[in-house]
Amino acid sequence: MKPNNFSLPAYFSRIGFHGAASADFVTLKRMMRCQLFSVPFENLDVQQGRVVSIVPEEIYRKIVDRHRGGYCYEVNGLFAMALEALGIPWQFVAARPMTYPVRRPKTHMAIVVTIEGEQWLFDLGFGSYGIREPVNLNWLDREIRQDYETFKLTISPERDYLLQSLSDGVWTNLYEFNLSPQELVDFEPANYLNSMHPDSLFVRCLMVVMQNPSGKDVLIGDRFKSVSAGRTTGWAVRRKDIPELLQEKFSLRNLNE
Repeated sequence: MKPNNFSLPAYFSRIGFHGAASADFVTLKRMMRCQLFSVPFENLDVQQGRVVSIVPEEIYRKIVDRHRGGYCYEVNGLFAMALEALGIPWQFVAARPMTYPVRRPKTHMAIVVTIEGEQWLFDLGFGSYGIREPVNLNWLDREIRQDYETFKLTISPERDYLLQSLSDGVWTNLYEFNLSPQELVDFEPANYLNSMHPDSLFVRCLMVVMQNPSGKDVLIGDRFKSVSAGRTTGWAVRRKDIPELLQEKFSLRNLNE
């Protein structure tokens, strides 16, 4: 998936990636972290009543040219474009979010990359709950420490992979997936649901997340919180102050284009 307007140097500039880039795991891990720390997870288009476009050229234009962020189909879609440009084998996978009180369809998109003979889960679009580095699919039932977060990959009763996170000493299910390959077009129905359905969390509430090396900044509705080295501070935000906060904390601009 390489749209006709994709530029690898421009992508690297957008995410702050410097130095040589090779088709190896070290490069991909650096790319993932650079993108996570520079491209916010956000649903501002949905909040303005728009159906999010997952056309590759429009994803690239929004995030790279307009310096915006996006949700899973957009940020993982952009990362897949870079993988394609580097000639690295990859596939989209459909994941079932498990953070809801009821069973949900497989509306989440993640990426599985084959590099140096190993398969790795890459995911840059699960909001404030997501992994911060690639996870090897062979790392089953072991604690995976990533900065100040801890994750685990196991096998669900349905024989799918199940990603979990450790919170207050309790393992919480994040999502499950299998290795059935998906195309971007396969996510069109889920994207429409997430963009327009009145019960969609993205329709009901503003969500913006920016990861950083020590934690993350999160805006949910009118509540902002900053997590650093495992410590959390937060406060309420007045509606009139949200645009300034978006620019200061999340580097978001060109919101009305």
